[in-house]
Amino acid sequence: MAEYKSDVEAVDALARAYQSLKAEIGKVIVGQDEVVKTVIISLFSNGHSLLVGVPGLAKTLLVSTIAEVLDLDFKRIQFTPDLMPSDITGSEILDEDRHFKFNKGPLFSNIVLADEINRTPPKTQAALLEAMQERSVTVAGVRHPLPAPFFVLATQNPIEQEGTYPLPEAQLDRFMFNIPLTYPSYEEEIAVVKATTGKQVTDLKHILSAMQIIEFQQLVRKIPIADNVLEYAVSLASKTRPGTDRATAEVNNYISWGAGPRASQYLVLGAKCHAAINGKYSPDKSDVQAIANYVLRHRIVRNYKAEAEGVTEEDVITHLL
Repeated sequence: MAEYKSDVEAVDALARAYQSLKAEIGKVIVGQDEVVKTVIISLFSNGHSLLVGVPGLAKTLLVSTIAEVLDLDFKRIQFTPDLMPSDITGSEILDEDRHFKFNKGPLFSNIVLADEINRTPPKTQAALLEAMQERSVTVAGVRHPLPAPFFVLATQNPIEQEGTYPLPEAQLDRFMFNIPLTYPSYEEEIAVVKATTGKQVTDLKHILSAMQIIEFQQLVRKIPIADNVLEYAVSLASKTRPGTDRATAEVNNYISWGAGPRASQYLVLGAKCHAAINGKYSPDKSDVQAIANYVLRHRIVRNYKAEAEGVTEEDVITHLL
């Protein structure tokens, strides 16, 4: 990074930027510190996040606040059963000169909020797959690159499953993190209600530009990781696969499908970023453990025995850790 003399200085700057971001977001979002931290880690790791929580927990407000603080383009797509792929990717239209012109859809933005992603049919969900993986959209055989940085934050309501289309495993795997949101504490809720029922307007400062974010994303990949920590991350992912020689008795008993190699990659990238924002120059096993639940919880599939006995994905991950 040109403005810093060394990578060590750049990592220090990343840690400072994280603290500034957290403080600025905290002006609007009360509590939810762990959620804010995890979303920022996925942003600096160039990954996407799925936010799972009941309505009214400020998922949409959190995403729009992050976009504002980062001085990035932000678009919100409300997913509905009648939404078509062209509604999000864009389509070819005939202009006044009778030439076809590509009209960009809301996907062409730095931060895209896919609100209630499980409310739309698989055909439209699949339109997001290429965008999330390839960072581009193909329309009428022509590839259109998406702006950088490109970051999808999807929300999902875990309780109301009527009229929804659960995300297929292939699509879930595209999300770096699955982040659960819980109800605020009593004190936090009092602070939220005070802040949102008065007339004060919060002025947010822009902390980072798009270019700085891209540079920090490249920096995270350059952070060195010791072989034993990398092996620990890969071992953790491979232990979730039932029927393999590394699987534990609990995994064989309760899991029908385990995490793939993408989980290992995200465990390493997430651990590197977790270390950096905490002022460390190389991750250790505690950094892998800190993000393991978010990386693995949507990549393992419980069997009927686990459901019958009330064993959750978190229980299995806690056992593995």
